[in-house]
Amino acid sequence: MSYTDLLKAVTNLGSPKILLVGDFMLDSYIYGDALRISPEAPVQVLKVVRREYAGGGASSVAADVVTLGGKCFCVGVAGDDDNARRLLGILEDIGAETGGLLKINNRPTITKERVIGLAQHRHRQQLLRVDDECTEPLSQEQYKCLADVFKAQLPACDIVCLQDYNKGMLVPEFCQELIALAKQAGKKVLVDPPLDSDYSKFTGASLITPNRKESSHAVGFEIETIADAEKASGILLEQLQLEAVVITLDKEGAFLRTATTAQHVKTLPRNVYDVTGAGDMMLAMLAVALAAGCDAETALQLANIASGIEVEKFGVATVSVDEIVNEIISTHKGKTGKIHVAEELVRHLDYHRQQQQTIVFTNGCFDVLHRGHIEYLNFCKKQGDIVVLGLNSDGSVRQLKGPERPINNQHDRAAVLAGLESVDYITIFEEPDPLNIIMKVCPDVLVKGADWAEKGVIGREFVEARGGRVELAPLVDGKSSTATIKKLKGLNGKPSQER
Repeated sequence: MSYTDLLKAVTNLGSPKILLVGDFMLDSYIYGDALRISPEAPVQVLKVVRREYAGGGASSVAADVVTLGGKCFCVGVAGDDDNARRLLGILEDIGAETGGLLKINNRPTITKERVIGLAQHRHRQQLLRVDDECTEPLSQEQYKCLADVFKAQLPACDIVCLQDYNKGMLVPEFCQELIALAKQAGKKVLVDPPLDSDYSKFTGASLITPNRKESSHAVGFEIETIADAEKASGILLEQLQLEAVVITLDKEGAFLRTATTAQHVKTLPRNVYDVTGAGDMMLAMLAVALAAGCDAETALQLANIASGIEVEKFGVATVSVDEIVNEIISTHKGKTGKIHVAEELVRHLDYHRQQQQTIVFTNGCFDVLHRGHIEYLNFCKKQGDIVVLGLNSDGSVRQLKGPERPINNQHDRAAVLAGLESVDYITIFEEPDPLNIIMKVCPDVLVKGADWAEKGVIGREFVEARGGRVELAPLVDGKSSTATIKKLKGLNGKPSQER
């Protein structure tokens, strides 16, 4: 598949709604400086530096779905305890719908507490994990309550995900009930299975995503080669009456099997920092892509990319559409990608400053690219070494230009701009004006169009106070996105003059 096809797919995912059923967990992290050995026993003593909480298990899938632009309705259980309140707060803060999470008094919220040792306040190493959980099945009354919620949400969802960590909720009878209900409603069911020798409870689902170890356990032989993966995928496809099987093969990518396809989808070599959450990311990306209308091969290509980015991060981490776009472009171009969130961008700019390079900043919507934009950005490039472009997000464009704009979404706009030699970095910002991002970038040169001379250039005072300068770029007469859009609207409905 060409990189342009992948870019088209990932920038047109929309906001599909995922109905997610699974084991929702709270991840707790205690970070401490490893200072000395205890006088009580030959163990490290950690001085606590900070505590952090994040969603794990199905909660991680929900976060991944939302970060990719989807909507997520969560169905599962939690305790009636402080950790449940933390978990619900995390899910609600990211925008996931938690109305389907049933609170149970005598069952703790599944919590995995990790103790992380720090060396010199920076280098992280997990030392210990403490799990607090109950893996007993729920009561019939509780299963009925969850099934009722599931049925009520089915009509509004685009796809169903079952994420099973063997924590007692997704028992065979309940799984089969959910799969049957989804099939009756015409909804695909994606499954991220646990380590188990019997996957019969997932019979009739649409797609299953076991990893190498899980697949080996399920089929009864070790998957060491691609040929082994092909054989195992065929067994699972037939035994479970599935539409597709995706066996993830860590550094070797994944193997896709459908009724008509048996394909090894490779991945790029990675500097793996932490594999935690890779399976969650795979499930989320497959769900969002398939719900958006992608075929299985395209969805898996995108899921491979997203999972690869995730394993380069510490702990359970989300991956955005912009990061995937950046990865696709950088792979095609054979050089470091251009699109970065502000925090990552700042780290890149620190390197350029060490090389005594001049940082130039400009910003705008860049909705419908035209000659005026190209000449403007070429002007920017002449003012220094590194051009950073602050791109207005879709939300901020609507605030500035009205509800009918932008014509092209922020991912498409960023991808097109990343193809220009005059642009070195792109970062998307949400605010109507760029002052906040300017203060993060701290440019040596701030460029705006000549039409800002009378309006006043936002950020001038900040840049000049730091010894920088402001440059006004000449405009190309009659060239603007607004004028181009008006011209296109004027042509709408007119008969063609071409012969």
